[in-house]
Amino acid sequence: MEKLLHVSSSPHIRSKAKTSSIMFLVVVALLPAACFGIWLNGPYAGAVLAVSIAASVLTEYIYEKLMRRAVTVSDGSAVVTGLLLGMNLPPQVPLWMPVLGSVFAILIVKQLFGGLGQNFMNPALAGRCFLMISFAARMTDFAVSDGTVGKIVDTVSGATPLAELKVTGAADTLSMFLGNTKGTIGETSALLLLIGGIFLVAVGIIDLIIPLTYIGSFAAFALIFSGHGLDFSFLAAELCGGGLMLGAWFMATDYVTRPITKKGQYVYGIILGILTGLFRIFGGSAEGVSYAIIFSNLLVPLIERLTLPGGFGIVKKKGGNRP
Repeated sequence: MEKLLHVSSSPHIRSKAKTSSIMFLVVVALLPAACFGIWLNGPYAGAVLAVSIAASVLTEYIYEKLMRRAVTVSDGSAVVTGLLLGMNLPPQVPLWMPVLGSVFAILIVKQLFGGLGQNFMNPALAGRCFLMISFAARMTDFAVSDGTVGKIVDTVSGATPLAELKVTGAADTLSMFLGNTKGTIGETSALLLLIGGIFLVAVGIIDLIIPLTYIGSFAAFALIFSGHGLDFSFLAAELCGGGLMLGAWFMATDYVTRPITKKGQYVYGIILGILTGLFRIFGGSAEGVSYAIIFSNLLVPLIERLTLPGGFGIVKKKGGNRP
């Protein structure tokens, strides 16, 4: 009878999908928004993305070679990290900044904690937040140089529509939805990011729990606490502006840093929405998605502990479990 039993360590249920194929599909989903950012801001934005990706891949390769570990750059995770970091940068940052951000993201946040699957927060967002803290002026300057780049973006002001919305309470929502606005390279077109997110849902890479819970809880928070009442044009601009769509569909859903329990994912999405609302409405910055996701990543172990289902045949009671 004992020969019928095979005991092994978890996980006991495995997917046939490979990491490389998953990362390839994520890149495909991000490409429309990334290409639009290059078209909108010019070839230099493409250079920022290319340098960010190259620095991420090279950092992972060099570290793993030096540590005599198996080289994992072929799994595509470093490419996704570099692409996401580049898409979260202003189009005119000097090229040493995506290099520095990529090194921090891959080396400090990912590899020093054990590599893919062991990082405690999203590496791309950690790199962006590191650059935001270190070089705030450069990371919030979205002005476009006249005659150098830009087909639609004007050269008058470096303020994003979300920053203008925070000050004036009004914005061109249609332009924000389509992407004809200032912002980081990959966040301007809510439409293309939404299409990319729906593509990931359609191919089974992510589900709708975290994105919809995140967006829905943020929308409820904004309607209640923004001071604009039931102003749905204001709400639409908040949803289309900044990195909300990029964060909700592509970074909050990261397999490694999100909860694995279904209840935990609902809780996670609600916390994301509330934190983003707090940072945007009551904070000094018009943004807030990056810090909201980073803080929520840190809460994931606690969320999973509180939402972990009981074992089969175990009844949870005060004072402990009993069969």
